[in-house]
Amino acid sequence: MNNQPVALVDLLDRVLATGVVVSGELTISIAGVDLVYISLRALLASASTVVPR
Repeated sequence: MNNQPVALVDLLDRVLATGVVVSGELTISIAGVDLVYISLRALLASASTVVPR
């Protein structure tokens, strides 16, 4: 395992070059009754990664 620190710029470069999916869920409830459920998914990548030339 490689435990060397990674600069933020290097990490951002890797993410934009390959892409990453971020997902999450949120439930709003009152007194045990679910009122709102939100599911989110986002793709983070550079345009050249998503749309090849």
